[in-house]
Amino acid sequence: MVRVRARPEQLLHVTCASAFELTRAAYHLGNRHVALQLGDGWLRLLDDYVLEDMLLQLGARVEHIEAPFQPEHGAYGGGHHHSHAGEAEFSYAPRLHQFGVRP
Repeated sequence: MVRVRARPEQLLHVTCASAFELTRAAYHLGNRHVALQLGDGWLRLLDDYVLEDMLLQLGARVEHIEAPFQPEHGAYGGGHHHSHAGEAEFSYAPRLHQFGVRP
């Protein structure tokens, strides 16, 4: 059996005083296409001093941590291609995290 583990990386662990403030922080990071790992009441992103400064200006609490980084794949995680219609088979199905059993 082979076990694969994500390598620990330097991350920013972001929390906020309210759900609204955390949503606002996530919006501004998403608007910049930043890869995010989402948790219950927190966000994680790769360490970046510019984004850290923005988050602090938004009122977020930012902690520097070292941990495995497992960001969401996003809506367009299925891949990218340059083929024309009918020339190749491909799928743009997103690779979103799956929670629970789906029918």
